[in-house]
Amino acid sequence: MTRLLLQRIGLGLLSLWVISALLFFATNLLPGDVAAALLGQQATPASLARLRAVLGLDQPAWLRYLHWLRGLLHGDLGVSLASGRSVASELLPRLGNTLLLASLAGAVAVPLAVGLGLLCAMHEGGLVDRLASLLCVFTISLPEFFLGYLLIGLFAIQLGWLPSLAIINPGMTLPGRLAAVTLPTCTLVLVVLAHMLRMTRASVLSVMAAPYVEMAYLKGLKTSTVILRHALPNAAAPIIAVVTMNLGYLVVGVVVVEVVFVYPGAGQLMVDAVAKRDLPLVQACGLIFAAIYIALNVVADVLALYANPRLRHAS
Repeated sequence: MTRLLLQRIGLGLLSLWVISALLFFATNLLPGDVAAALLGQQATPASLARLRAVLGLDQPAWLRYLHWLRGLLHGDLGVSLASGRSVASELLPRLGNTLLLASLAGAVAVPLAVGLGLLCAMHEGGLVDRLASLLCVFTISLPEFFLGYLLIGLFAIQLGWLPSLAIINPGMTLPGRLAAVTLPTCTLVLVVLAHMLRMTRASVLSVMAAPYVEMAYLKGLKTSTVILRHALPNAAAPIIAVVTMNLGYLVVGVVVVEVVFVYPGAGQLMVDAVAKRDLPLVQACGLIFAAIYIALNVVADVLALYANPRLRHAS
């Protein structure tokens, strides 16, 4: 188990290094000139050359990548070109807002999806199963930005219950903060709910025909007991995998939802940095997102091993 865990961590670190290289060189291939974007159209050739030298843009890309990588290994994410502040001071508060939104959405979506999936498996073909299937088809068919606009139109414009923009201020009270993030949280819940629900239902139903499940029924156990005690532990591995993947999406794929609701998160910050050609900030945001996603995948592998005895022990 320890050797397998170390292998997963090693592969995760290797993947993160490859992503860092791809991210750095891809952002440097973006059209336009960073120095010209910072100084404006009235910049002279001499001032452009001087700024490129200050920013190190006159050096080869591979050398700039080595300098950037060395800074990362020492905990230095660089300096924002737009504000002149350190990238860490720009990114960390926004990342905290993104993690708050993702945590709220995950705390609602995971228990709801797993519970509904188990309920659908217990009553396969029943009313609850059909309604849940319709909900899954509806949410999967619509992109997240359209779901967000639907919720804004209903709860913010028609009913007036919630604010349409998720604007967060440092001095806001907890009820005000929760009210501001309710609509983006509901949007994210609807986006990830269907995948987890359908995987839970399919995984549980796939083991219901196993001999040990039939034996449990022959012993007179209730359907709920059979599913929770016998079927669910053996169906846990794919459920954990899809839950972890969707938790990663709640952090990495939240960019569109943050833009729709003008939420001050890391995704919104990354979009603004791309528009300003603030490459150090873009690279740091992309690398943090990749690190979170890879870490969650490693956690999913470990939890899947511990959840299934057949994977824990050699056959």
